[in-house]
Amino acid sequence: MHELPLIAVVGATGAQGGGLVRAILAESPRTFAVRAISRKPDSPAARELASLGAEVRVGDLDDADSLEHAFAGAHGVYGVTNFWEHLSPERELAQAANIARAARSAGVEHVIWSTLEDTRERVPLSDDRIPTLMQRYKVPHFDAKGAADALFRGLPTTYLRASYYWDNLIHLDAGPRRGADGTLEFVLPMGDRKLPGIAVADIGACALALFKRGKAFFGRTVGIAGEHLTGAEMAAAMSETLGEPVRHVAMPPAEYAALGFPGAEDLANMFRYNHDFSEEFCAQRPVDFTKELHPGLMSFRQWLAAHAAELREAVARA
Repeated sequence: MHELPLIAVVGATGAQGGGLVRAILAESPRTFAVRAISRKPDSPAARELASLGAEVRVGDLDDADSLEHAFAGAHGVYGVTNFWEHLSPERELAQAANIARAARSAGVEHVIWSTLEDTRERVPLSDDRIPTLMQRYKVPHFDAKGAADALFRGLPTTYLRASYYWDNLIHLDAGPRRGADGTLEFVLPMGDRKLPGIAVADIGACALALFKRGKAFFGRTVGIAGEHLTGAEMAAAMSETLGEPVRHVAMPPAEYAALGFPGAEDLANMFRYNHDFSEEFCAQRPVDFTKELHPGLMSFRQWLAAHAAELREAVARA
C-alpha cells in the first residue's frame, strides 16, 4: 500500500509522461506517489526513474490486461499515446481504448487524457483546403486523439491539449539548419500566424496541478501553452541565443509535405490547420491560465537559455 494517492503514468519514459513523473517526484512535500509504466521496465530510462523514487511497472498500450494490472490501486492515470512510434491512427485509437477500458476496470478516480483537436470537425473530409490523408483523416495524429475523447466519456476525465514542443527543435531536428548561403534557416510553415508552444517539462507540471485540483476539472478540456509566437519571433529569439542570424522560412505547406520524411504530409496539414485557425487554436491554449496552473512556466526565451548548449549541438549536427 502507498501512503500517498498513487498516479499511474503511461509512457513514463517518453516526453510527457517522463515530465509528469519528475514533477511528482520533485514536489516537496509530495502530494502523490507515482508509478511509471513502461513496456521495458529494465531500460536505462526506466531505471533512472526508479532511482529517483518512482515505482516502475510493466505495461503495454497494445494490451489492455497489462494496463489494468499496471493501474491497480491507482488514484489517477495519465494516459498518452505516441503516434510517431508507428504512424497509425487506427492503432492509436485502439491504444486509447485500452487505456480507457483499463481505467474503468481499475476504478481510478481521475484520468487525464492527453488529446488534441479532431480537425475534421472544422475541416470535413469533403473540404479540399487541407488534403485528406489515409482516406479518413486530415491531420491523423490530431484526429485519432480527438476521436478517442469519446472513449473516456463516463470516466472522471480531464482532456488535456498541449502545444508544439519547443524540445522538438533539439530532439527532432526541427531547429535551424544551414541554407545554401550558409545562413541559418528555421522552417515553420505558419506564415505570419502565431503557434502555441511549450516546454515539455512544463506539461508534466501542469498535469500535476490538474491532478491536485481533481474534480474541479472532471469533464473539462484544458489547453496549455508557454507562449504564442510567430516563426519570425522564434527565429529572432534563436538568433540571440545562437549569436548569429536565424532566418524564418515560411515554407508553403504543400512544399513541406513534399519533403518526404515519415509523417511530412501529416505535419504539413497540421501547420496548415494551425495557420488557418490560429486565433481559435491559440485561444484554446491560454498562457495566463497555464501560468496560473504552473507559476514556473517558461517562456520561449527562458527555455532557450536553459537549453542553449543542446540547441547549438543540434544545429551543428543538422
